[in-house]
Amino acid sequence: MVTRKRLRSTFTTLGLYIGSALLIGYFWVNAYSGNLGLRAKQDLTAQEADLSGELEALRIERKAWEHRVALLRPAAVDPDTLDERARAQLDYVHPRDLVLVLKRP
Repeated sequence: MVTRKRLRSTFTTLGLYIGSALLIGYFWVNAYSGNLGLRAKQDLTAQEADLSGELEALRIERKAWEHRVALLRPAAVDPDTLDERARAQLDYVHPRDLVLVLKRP
């Protein structure tokens, strides 16, 4: 009789320890590899770095385009830019320009 109670209390204690260890293990695995876990945070950090680099490149490109557009504004049109765009669009050549015609093979 005493042996059964001692055996039952030993198994109960052992079962509680194992259950606690499994519960802690479950939460640890989810904290590491879950949707909001440590691995997801590392992936988001890497993605943030990639997107920051792309954003910086796009900002530089945008500034270049804003500069070119500013040169074509009607209030202060840059004559060189206007001449360049007109010649490119109309395929005209100034009489004083030197034109080289290359033979195609």
